[in-house]
Formats: sequence, structure tokens, C-alpha cells
Amino acid sequence: MSDPVVSADVMTLAGALGAERSKPGWSTFSLALNDEQREIRDWAHTFAAEVIRPAASEWDEREETPWPVIQEAAKIGLYGLDANVNLFVDPSGLLMPLVHEELFWGDAGIAMSLKGTGLASSAIFSNGTAEQWSQWMGRCYGTPDDVRVAAFCSSEPGAGSDVSAIRTRATYDAVTDEWVINGQKAWATNGGIADIHVVVATVDPSLGTKGQAAFVVPRTEVRGLQQGTKLRKHGLRASHTADVFFDNVRIPAANVLGGKEKLDERLARARSAQASGRNASMATFEMTRHIVGAQAIGIARAAYEVALDYAKSREQFGRPIIDNQGIAFKLADMAMEIDAARLLVWRAANMSAALMRGETPDYRHGEGSMAKLKAGEVAVRVTEEAIQILGGNGYTREYPVERMHRDAKIYTIFEGTSEIQRLVIARAISGMRIR
Repeated sequence: MSDPVVSADVMTLAGALGAERSKPGWSTFSLALNDEQREIRDWAHTFAAEVIRPAASEWDEREETPWPVIQEAAKIGLYGLDANVNLFVDPSGLLMPLVHEELFWGDAGIAMSLKGTGLASSAIFSNGTAEQWSQWMGRCYGTPDDVRVAAFCSSEPGAGSDVSAIRTRATYDAVTDEWVINGQKAWATNGGIADIHVVVATVDPSLGTKGQAAFVVPRTEVRGLQQGTKLRKHGLRASHTADVFFDNVRIPAANVLGGKEKLDERLARARSAQASGRNASMATFEMTRHIVGAQAIGIARAAYEVALDYAKSREQFGRPIIDNQGIAFKLADMAMEIDAARLLVWRAANMSAALMRGETPDYRHGEGSMAKLKAGEVAVRVTEEAIQILGGNGYTREYPVERMHRDAKIYTIFEGTSEIQRLVIARAISGMRIR
């Protein structure tokens, strides 16, 4: 039996340490959601279950933007600028991924139509002035009676992962005080149908990525903006994706995000080799990649749940197929991988919200890339295993896992391929410019 004096000393020490570490400066670790986070998550889940899921197959087959669903989301406050602000303002960083997971659990194609506008509005918020926020962010979404979408146009036929290869040019016309944009954008979500297009273009090709800027192009107020080919995609079919052409599109000088004066100052610093510090684009990507990861988790979770229910009800040789280890172990691995991916997403989400807490995001190992990479690859594996568990049924359109598998694949490609994510992580952990 232990000495009671020693036990008392240990208890005294533990009590003292507990009191000291309850003071500000020590963080309490918890994965529990607060009441408001759970309420908003459940609200999104209900909409996904009652509105999105019943419409998923129809809009996947039609390969059209589901305007009625977008309008329904706008009417209840789930689509719009206010909704985005509500999800963004959370010091934990969890609200945005929580809601994205639920909506993409409902259906990825429809959810992308609801959330694709966020790419453009986030670009305006991240790079624009207060005046530009007021002028353009509301127009990205429209109103519940007149819903609109926005498009973020960065990728080009020859510039996907390599943003330094962007060839779209923006030239300043001092005579008219306008920017003139010429070029082609590819794979633009909502491209051509959006009211607002945010376009990344090169201003000074000699400066590489430092010579680029983002511009707000309101489609109904310009000439020369034309939708190109609407892509017929493997997955996310309910989300409109198209090429966009800019032929001498003229916009006011004030439409460059951040303002022309700041752009001129930035270009001058770059030309004089005074620019230093972290790559701003990479820092931004790290702060948003976890949201894409949350979308992938939603798809994976949906497929896992279908497979689990099927395995418990489907009988072969007189017993449920989950009674076989070959099936049960697949499902165990699926559940484990989904949870592991979600933890990486939540960690990156919490890190991304550091600025809101008055802190500096401390990305050391490419944590945002880790979250997106893991979640994307988990979604592909889980949806494939779901098809395997359902057998021939899983390969038909009578069951949703076929659609989920198609939707999942893009998550190892867009917003940075799996190879690019590994490159980012490798550079972060090594401190070397690995190629």
C-alpha cells in the first residue's frame, strides 16, 4: 500500500498545477461543439436531408444549375452574404467546415452550386477594400427573390496548378482610366452565368506571380465577356463549369481588388526587389484548403452510411453480409479514415481562425494541405469501397454510391492536386525548394 503522506503530496501538487494551468495562457482541449455550432450544423443537415437529397439524382441527370434549390436555400437564410458572414465569424473556425460537410453529405453537385459563389466572395473579402466589399459582395449572391451566383476565374488551359503560367492580361488605359482584360479562363465554377466574375490576370509578366492582380468584372455591365464550352463532367454535374473568354473587356480602374494605388505600390516593390516574406497566395490557400476537405468528408460519410445500412440489411447465405469479416473490416476502416480526415480538417480550421482570435496562423507543416490531401483521398477510397460492398447494385444509378464515387474523384484534382499537396507538405517539413 502506498505511503499516505506521499499520496497527499501528489494530490497537493496536482491541485496546484491544476489551479495554475486554469489561468489564461493555457488552452483547454476539446472536440465538443457548443450549442450554437450544433444547432447550425443540424439546420444545414435538415436542409440537406429534406431538400438537397430528394433532388440530387434529377439535377445530376439534367446537368444544370439547380436554381430552385438555391432559391430555397436563400429563402431560409442558408444562401447569401449574411449566411457566409455567419459561418465565417467563429473563433474556433469550425462552423464553415461543419456546414460544408452536411451540405455535401446531401449531394456534392447541388452543394457546389450553393457554395461555388463563396470562392469569388472570399477573394473580394480577402483582397478588396471596405468600399469594394460594400459594392460587390452582396451582388455575388443577389436576394432571395433574385438569386445570383458569382465565379472565380483563375485557372487557364495552360495554367492549372502552375499559377505562374497565367496568360490573361490586364492592361491599364490611362486615357479612359480603365483596365482592358484579354484572355481565356478554364474550369470556372459558374463561369459565364455569374453576375460577378473575379478574374486573376497578369499586369506585369516580368514579375511572375507578383505581377498578377484580381479584378471584379460585372457581366451585365461590360462587353466582350462570353461563356465558352460548358463542360460535361464526370461528377459534380449539377454545378455549372465552363470556359470564359475576355475580349477587350473594359472595366473601371477602381475594379482592381485592393485599389490601383496599392497595386502600383506592390508592383514597384517587386520591381525593385524589395518584396519579401511568405508567398501570400500560398498562405491564403493554406487557410482555405480545409473547407474543400470538409466537402470531401461529407461525400465519404454519405457513401459510408449507405454501405453500412446495406451491409446490415443485405443477406447472403442466410446472414447479413456485415457478419463477414471481409465486409465488416472494410466498414471499420472507412469509419476510421473518415474520422482521421475530419480531425485534420478541424485542426486546420482552428488554425485558419487564428487571425480572428488576434493570433498569427502558424502553419509549419502544410497543415491545410494535409487536411485537403487526406480528405480527398479518403473520399475516393471510401466511395469505391462502398460500391464494392453494394456489389452490382453499387455500380448502378439506382443507388447513390455510384454518383458519390463520381463526385469524389475531383477532390484529388481541383484546388490543388494530391501531388501538389504533397509537394507543399514536403517543402514545409524540409524547408527546401523541392521540385
